[in-house]
Amino acid sequence: MKTIHITSLGCPKNFVDSEVMIGLLDQDGWQVVSAPEEAEVLLVNTCGFIQPAVEESVEEILTLAAHKKDTTRKGTARKLVVTGCLVQRYRQKLLEELPEIDLLVGTEGVGDIVRLLRQICSGNGVVPPHIPGPFLMSSATPRTIATPFFRAWLKITEGCNNRCSYCMIPSLRGELRSRSIEDLVCEAGVLERKGVKELSLIAQDLTAFGTEGEGRSTLVPLLEALLRHTEIPWIRLMYLYPSGINDDLFELMAANSRIVPYLDIPFQHVGNDLLRRMNRRYTTDKIYELIDKARRYLPEVALRTTFLLGFPGETDADVKQLEEFLLACKIDHVGVFPYANEEGCPSEFFEQQVSEKEKLERVDHILSVQSEISRKIQQKYLGRVESVLVEGLSRETDLLLEGRTRFQAADIDGCVYINDGHAAPGDIVQVKICESQIYDLVGAIV
Repeated sequence: MKTIHITSLGCPKNFVDSEVMIGLLDQDGWQVVSAPEEAEVLLVNTCGFIQPAVEESVEEILTLAAHKKDTTRKGTARKLVVTGCLVQRYRQKLLEELPEIDLLVGTEGVGDIVRLLRQICSGNGVVPPHIPGPFLMSSATPRTIATPFFRAWLKITEGCNNRCSYCMIPSLRGELRSRSIEDLVCEAGVLERKGVKELSLIAQDLTAFGTEGEGRSTLVPLLEALLRHTEIPWIRLMYLYPSGINDDLFELMAANSRIVPYLDIPFQHVGNDLLRRMNRRYTTDKIYELIDKARRYLPEVALRTTFLLGFPGETDADVKQLEEFLLACKIDHVGVFPYANEEGCPSEFFEQQVSEKEKLERVDHILSVQSEISRKIQQKYLGRVESVLVEGLSRETDLLLEGRTRFQAADIDGCVYINDGHAAPGDIVQVKICESQIYDLVGAIV
């Protein structure tokens, strides 16, 4: 069999692209191997959204390029393939500065990966960068799930029309394109039959689903169809634009416990002036109203958000306002990132740029504030019995199991360490919480 080593970087949406490529390659007789030295082709699916992601992607390319110096077991030279957002953004620079790369494929080229690999492996000349037009996967697109079998991502759209002033996504991924409800229900059914217990809906903005041509969001009808046609016990919503959330969604979640009481709503900041400069379509008051409404409909809801610190024009007063917001609203899960100028974004040219030193100081300060808030929030689970989806043996020690409650998303939130009882990966068990930490919980199966 032909062998390939694949590294996937960046967000879950990029990870699904990697799963599609694996599915297509599997159909064509390729075998994915874990060790680069065992592979004939080395492929890295890159992220180029922000500068740290660009640096990580370049570092991984260089690491894999070092393996090209050795021949494969068949005595041929290894091929190095780079796909994804970094290619879409910097293909000319990559061509000029990294001659080790044999093939460059943009974000929309995942469906052509088999044909492209055949070309570079045949040795018939140089294959130019492949940057095709928009691609939208469907339930008929081959896809090999690379997450644990009991959880999967369901990517409902491609692209984005929000045009935040700091964001590269529209230029990297194009305009918004939504899949059909029927097609998504079909894919969800396939995933359910493969054993998926937790289905996480992902997009650049879930609330934009179906809004091409200024139409009304069809996220709620999609969720109703998923509830009607599948029995997947946990459905999780990842990335909801604040102004796109309506009462219909809250009412549906309140009436259907299979949609877990968890909302990922990136606010980015809370000051009106900064939100306007970021081109975010909501105000400070609307954020408070949204949180109040979420907790009225869903008293147990866990809220996740992200903030961008050091945006041009941000002042000490803005940071203080954010601190007061966190203390007042007590958000369950918070990600904090330093703003970075991205080439091609409007905010790159904004006045009142914040120094790197000050950005990092502000990030550290807000993280320390949130750390204490998280510690107190976690204490509410003490003594409670919670449903926990078991992931398997703990990453910390083989003496513990590890899982997640409905209030913890995979890979980004804390976990539950299970110190007593037996369960298999993918089981949903009842766990009595006996200890709380800043981000994690400890308990025993009851």
